[in-house]
Amino acid sequence: MNINIICIGKLKEKYWQAAVAEYTKRIGGYARIQIVELKESKLPKNASPADESQVMEKEGETILSKIGESDYVIAMEVEGKMLDSVELSRHLTKTFDSGRSTVDFIIGGSLGLSPAVKKRADFGLSFSRMTFPHQMARVLMLEQIYRSFKIANNETYHK
Repeated sequence: MNINIICIGKLKEKYWQAAVAEYTKRIGGYARIQIVELKESKLPKNASPADESQVMEKEGETILSKIGESDYVIAMEVEGKMLDSVELSRHLTKTFDSGRSTVDFIIGGSLGLSPAVKKRADFGLSFSRMTFPHQMARVLMLEQIYRSFKIANNETYHK
């Protein structure tokens, strides 16, 4: 089992880096996990809607270049489906049991995901209708992946 977290932007704060390192280490007991940090495109000052669209498309092309042809893609998006932890665990288990060996979780930039990335996604997932910083979203995603493996293996952690 392979899991890739493909995301726009780098973590700068040490506390986020420490949280990512901890959950990455924990997940490593269940699957091979890789964090793929991609460069955030610069948005011009006083950007127009066309500028924003161009930035989203450029970031989308970079994201798509990191996705394998047979990867199962989960796009993190506000309009995605909300699952509880048990449902996410079942979804991941079903995906891996169906023969898919790699799952990519996609976290876009501040403008969101391009239409091309959303189209490529096999599943759209939302944490909430609330907005979270991208750094926090990454940590939340890793924690939920770890929790999913604990649930799937009937191990204590999830309550």
